[in-house]
Amino acid sequence: MSERDAGGVSKNAASGLTHETVLLSEAVEALAIKADGIYVDGTFGRGGHSALILQKLGPNGRLIALDKDPAAIAAGRQWSDARFTLVHSGFEQLAQVLRELGVEKVDGVLLDLGVSSPQLDEAARGFSFRFDAPLDMRMDTSSGMTAAEWLASVDEGLLGEVIREYGEERFAKQIARAVVAARAVAPIETTRQLVELVGKTVRTREAGQNPATRTFQAIRIYLNRELEELAGILPECVTHLKPGGRLAVISFHSLEDRIVKHFMRDMAEGDKLPRNVPIRASEVPPGRMRLVGKAVRASAAEVSANPRSRSAVLRIAERSDVA
Repeated sequence: MSERDAGGVSKNAASGLTHETVLLSEAVEALAIKADGIYVDGTFGRGGHSALILQKLGPNGRLIALDKDPAAIAAGRQWSDARFTLVHSGFEQLAQVLRELGVEKVDGVLLDLGVSSPQLDEAARGFSFRFDAPLDMRMDTSSGMTAAEWLASVDEGLLGEVIREYGEERFAKQIARAVVAARAVAPIETTRQLVELVGKTVRTREAGQNPATRTFQAIRIYLNRELEELAGILPECVTHLKPGGRLAVISFHSLEDRIVKHFMRDMAEGDKLPRNVPIRASEVPPGRMRLVGKAVRASAAEVSANPRSRSAVLRIAERSDVA
């Protein structure tokens, strides 16, 4: 059975893996829950945020949760609540999911980006360099190419570009060259193989950071199309929000946060007019959204209890125009 509580720690007894929900109360408070509202948790994970949302909803409220990870879906299927609907889908399919459920507008959308603790802690998923495991890295293990399959055929130039752009790795070209040379001798099929290969190539790294950290991040982001899907879903979220509805997004690295920050800012500023246009301030077209507060980060206490929350950034915006 799956255990959960509003404290944000969920456990799946079948696997023994636990997950501490990052910025739990802050994210749910950001949604300004209405008792009879309709809300979307676009990244169910192990249900920490969803559980607290359900606690705040009344009997006529509704929560729709999505996740592309079969393990997350298996955990959520054990929940029994008539107000709760769980769909095996990535959030990029939000419009289709809402259409199939007969929902046009919602009162809030929450996106908790990145990789969950169970995904990192389950060796077989291949997300972490802490274990020797098959190089998989797919969010949805039921479809798509594994990291091992991709590394076996990717062009050296593209590999270097991916590692540089998505991993912000200054040794990207050298790593790509080393991968191509190594795979000519033997396939790169495990996390340990990739870690050792990158470790021999990257001679310097920030204190406390594994040399392979940026490379693993880059490959995962690219294979799962994380940035493209994020950029695509943000406008969809606005489209499906009611006036006054809230969008709350938790990012875990600068590439994600930059996309969210710029999108919300642009939505708040509205249409940009050419400079020196003679127009009254009252006549300037308003933005579709209003920024709510400043970026929220995990408290020192949360970071101490859950070091993975250190890089988390929560940004909030509210739909301000007429839907």
